[in-house]
Amino acid sequence: MYAVVETGGKQIMVKEGQEIFVEKLEAEVGDKVTLDKVVLVSDNGTKIGTPYVEGAKVNCTVVKQGKGKKITIFKYTAKKGSTRKKQGHRQPYTKLTIDSIVG
Repeated sequence: MYAVVETGGKQIMVKEGQEIFVEKLEAEVGDKVTLDKVVLVSDNGTKIGTPYVEGAKVNCTVVKQGKGKKITIFKYTAKKGSTRKKQGHRQPYTKLTIDSIVG
């Protein structure tokens, strides 16, 4: 059984027992989280939502809150001496374990 859920502006295909990384959610480590924006559920038959499947949800447990690898942003304008800008960014994430898919 698998499902496609929408969280953080992205769609992710999930299966039971899988660990996924999503955009940061406001939850503590060990909390139970329910993702209710389910776009598709496939068990014996496939249910496709318009836009979401009614009554379907994915139950998850928060494993970790963290930050991704650092990326470097460098902006530069040619022939201008003072327009150099170096910046770094680390995107926060939440690591979830999929407990069950109800659909």
